[in-house]
Amino acid sequence: MVVVFFAEGFEEVEALATVDVLRRAKIEVKMIGIHEKLVRGSHGISVQMDGGLEDIGSIDNVQCIVLPGGIPGATNLKESSKVGEWLKKAESNGKYVAAICAAPIVIGHFGIMEGKKFTCYPSFEKELPNHLHISESVVTDGKLITAKGVGVALDFGLEIVKHLKDPITSDTLRAQMVMK
Repeated sequence: MVVVFFAEGFEEVEALATVDVLRRAKIEVKMIGIHEKLVRGSHGISVQMDGGLEDIGSIDNVQCIVLPGGIPGATNLKESSKVGEWLKKAESNGKYVAAICAAPIVIGHFGIMEGKKFTCYPSFEKELPNHLHISESVVTDGKLITAKGVGVALDFGLEIVKHLKDPITSDTLRAQMVMK
């Protein structure tokens, strides 16, 4: 199962495109509101969650935690100690962590995946001094998957699919979605 954490002010395209791509790949995805079960995005779109943090269960059931960007969404994720606890559990149990746009600041804040290569929305890289910034659209280093922003949200989702399923599934979805 993939858990996507939603906080008030999330970036709608980054979050929902990723959920959509993962579900097209037949990966179980839970949209989890970190405070509420109806979460409003940064552009005023409200999304009904599948549950709250209490509905995740055990880290053993989780393959990957996804952090959408958006401001103040990423900041709100960063301010949640429970999000930090889940990220630390994911890292210590060898699970994937994926963050897009401003959301890598959450990874930096909680001190996980240190030393890993990453990318993010320009200017947020300074918040990850213990990581190696790479100026590419999507970067994977071990169990850390990151992306620059909304313009590469589908690529971000496909990169997660590539690692949780396989490259063939990712390439097949890319072709079906009429992407280059």
